[in-house]
Amino acid sequence: MSEEMNEEQNEQLDQAPGWDAIDEALKPIYGDQEPKHYGTLLPYSLGGQDPLDGISAYKSEQGGPHWHIVTYGFSELYTKESENMEDSGFGFELTFRVARSESEEEPPAWALNLLQNMGRYVFGSGNIFKAGDYMDANGPICLGADTLLTALAFTHDPELSPIETPNGRVEFIQMAGITGARAPASCS
Repeated sequence: MSEEMNEEQNEQLDQAPGWDAIDEALKPIYGDQEPKHYGTLLPYSLGGQDPLDGISAYKSEQGGPHWHIVTYGFSELYTKESENMEDSGFGFELTFRVARSESEEEPPAWALNLLQNMGRYVFGSGNIFKAGDYMDANGPICLGADTLLTALAFTHDPELSPIETPNGRVEFIQMAGITGARAPASCS
């Protein structure tokens, strides 16, 4: 029984139309570039700590060298589970851009941790992000760093248009660190 169950689970995991749709949206921008990908060892649905199934980081030169980091997991990656037939899961995936030196081969761990923390917030509260939102981070967005970036602004990713997946619509919402002074009063 367990062997049959494992085969069935593996088949379901191999079929990830939502994941594939995100990958397809990135192909026109990055072509065959193999992103740095960070997955979870134990899925959140099975008691794991990280709500996002994966995060991919692409090297971009657009506007200067940076990492273009994209989440996998706010939307429904495998099957349609939510009752909302229009949107896939929460209806979005987050993107984040972080400066990169020419010699840098890995995105900064703090950025990946920040995105997983955003996942914990959304999965725990049910609150979603949309373009025009702001959020006070209650401290530096990069823990332990000497930075004035203590809030987050959300906008549409300028390179990734919304997509239709077999599980519904997904928008790519870009997150950007801002100083608390630039955040609107409603953010604090």
